[in-house]
Amino acid sequence: MLSGFALMAQNNTASQTVDSVVVRQVDAIDQALVGKSVFSILSAPGSNVTVTQDQSISSAMSSHVNSNRSKSLSGFRVRIFFDNKQNSRGESEAAMKRFQGAFPGIPAYRSFTNPFFKVTVGDFRTKSEATQLLNSLKGMFPNAFVVKESINYPAVDKSNAYVVDTIKVSRPVASTL
Repeated sequence: MLSGFALMAQNNTASQTVDSVVVRQVDAIDQALVGKSVFSILSAPGSNVTVTQDQSISSAMSSHVNSNRSKSLSGFRVRIFFDNKQNSRGESEAAMKRFQGAFPGIPAYRSFTNPFFKVTVGDFRTKSEATQLLNSLKGMFPNAFVVKESINYPAVDKSNAYVVDTIKVSRPVASTL
């Protein structure tokens, strides 16, 4: 990098590398444990735990995990937009952006089920958790309501549900020639 500036080879225009802030959700699960059995982790070489069990227990656990991979989690979300007017597509995008700007750590989902555009937010296991968010949204989205849906796994640590990262972005620089 030459003092923050670079020359883009494809179209021969100058660009500047700048820092940009992004907000992203933390992983709902520890990615290092995905696809691993608790028994193999506990009895790994170098661990202080010895697991002695019948092979049928390990087989039953593997069978249970494999047969339940596609099951969804039932829970609650807050619907902040629901409409079928001619300009509903744009209004749903605007509602989602407004929500994400005010609540960056809470996931938002936009969908279309003929003829309605919908925006739902949050992933909550209980209705009372969803109602807490609903109460904080009433000023911004007065027509919001709680809905029961299939949800993604909620963040494990609700007080730290998102991370703010700094990334490098290459932006075109206006030519002064």
